Amino acid sequence: MPRLTLTFDNGPTPGVTEQVLDTLESRDLKATFFVIGEKLATDRGRELAERARAQGHWLGNHTMTHGKPLGLVGDPSREVQEITYAQAALGHLSHPDRYFRPTGHGSVGPHLLSGTAADVLTSGGYTMVLWSLFVRDSKMPEGWADRALRRLPERDWHVLVVHDLPTGAMDALPGFLDAVDSMGVEIVQEFPADCMPIQGGRPCGELEDLYVTARPTASAPGDH
Repeated sequence: MPRLTLTFDNGPTPGVTEQVLDTLESRDLKATFFVIGEKLATDRGRELAERARAQGHWLGNHTMTHGKPLGLVGDPSREVQEITYAQAALGHLSHPDRYFRPTGHGSVGPHLLSGTAADVLTSGGYTMVLWSLFVRDSKMPEGWADRALRRLPERDWHVLVVHDLPTGAMDALPGFLDAVDSMGVEIVQEFPADCMPIQGGRPCGELEDLYVTARPTASAPGDH
């Protein structure tokens, strides 16, 4: 049976995340919310994250501020902070496997991580979770569900990323979930191995080549 894993990025967002949680609860479905650390600083944001965890959803780290992809930041101290500050904000709400999703603006490649960020993830025992189905719902909220449904047959197991943001996109979530069910696709909470290039701090063999910006090479004597 084909499978689909649901993930929601960039929340929690008061007025939207509640809607998503209600929809999932009414269908007894579990998902993962990759949250922005600074959004947990508000009382309402924290309450929504607590509710998501209480309903059985998993919570992961989606950086502290959702700025540039970490491979493009060029400031090692900030790269570290984007990961570690968000993890501290999550605290006990974090999934035990310390799920981390890098900012990628929809695409996967070596812009996702710097060498410093990769070191933080591996030494800190994080599990990096990517995606296979990105439908640009945050920029093009109309029609995202149809775009996702058309692409579902491309793989036996997709990881969908959508955003609990105030764009109106999540109004289509109930109909999308009903359509997925009618297609015979099973919604699961786990992730396929090929979407986790780091698991428990252990990198896959292709991590540096595929997901990490090339580290600067040391200058040879006389090159200055």
